[in-house]
Amino acid sequence: MIRAFVSENDRLRRVDDALTRLAEAVWVDLVSPTVEEEAEVERRLGVDIPTREEMEEIEVSSRLYYEEGAAFMTATLPARTETDDLSMAPVTFVLAGERLITVRYHEPRAFHTFPQRAEKVNMGCVNGEAVLIALLEAAVDRLADILERVQRDIDAISRAIFQHPEARRVESAGLHQLLREIGRKGDFTSNIRDSLLTLQRVAGFLGQVTIQRKSYKDARMRVKTLARDIQSLTDHSAFLSQKTTFLLDATLGVINIQQNDIIKIFSIAAVVFLPPTLIASIYGMNFVHMPELKWPFGYPFAFVVMLASAVAPYWYFKRRGWL
Repeated sequence: MIRAFVSENDRLRRVDDALTRLAEAVWVDLVSPTVEEEAEVERRLGVDIPTREEMEEIEVSSRLYYEEGAAFMTATLPARTETDDLSMAPVTFVLAGERLITVRYHEPRAFHTFPQRAEKVNMGCVNGEAVLIALLEAAVDRLADILERVQRDIDAISRAIFQHPEARRVESAGLHQLLREIGRKGDFTSNIRDSLLTLQRVAGFLGQVTIQRKSYKDARMRVKTLARDIQSLTDHSAFLSQKTTFLLDATLGVINIQQNDIIKIFSIAAVVFLPPTLIASIYGMNFVHMPELKWPFGYPFAFVVMLASAVAPYWYFKRRGWL
């Protein structure tokens, strides 16, 4: 699908007949384009559209480069961010003259909200460069919102582990669910951090592009501000990743404590019942000459001794605070 946007009074307006008005469009958005659509755009605009395989290459030289006067920048952006099941895929931004061309095969939320806002609010979208900067700002704002939600979820997990009045009971009942939740948040944060790292490279490359194109000072300042925002979000995502690792270690520590408590109970039970078992074994031997064999109080005496040998270790452990 091909979407084309033109600039009217510094606002974006989507046109219906995209192919026929490509020449006047400031932003051409290719959404899962077919081979025929790619060829048509290349023929009309004179820009080599990268294939999906080329977009997925991870080396920097394949993601940030110049070709025939156009600047190609590829970043990884998330989709389906309302859930933990993220869809991470590359998006290529091509700045060719006064026009921006984007190529993507998924639906990042910024590509849905930004055109709607740019149509209603004057965002200075007079050319492709201005559209690119505003679009990247919208993508970074979306990532910031995502990280805020992740932080709230991680804080909720932390309260469940450390502050819940019935924490031990909750952890025992939902142990597997808690570990899965921590694992999902760890993967989620890692994906967002990877996206921010690619955007950080794009912002640095875009800064060089604005200098080379001799863009307005306002555009260069916005790119610098964008780079600082990305850096701050990257640092915050690293903090959330560390906190997730801490929660995982803490949860595993609680599991070990619970397992040790169980083993301790069995160990104490074994120690408590060992002396009575020994006494019962002695009196269970079939020897003819046993002192208490014909004694009328032999059985009560043995029973009392077994009971005392069981109570004494229990009392000793209780006094030492081991129980």
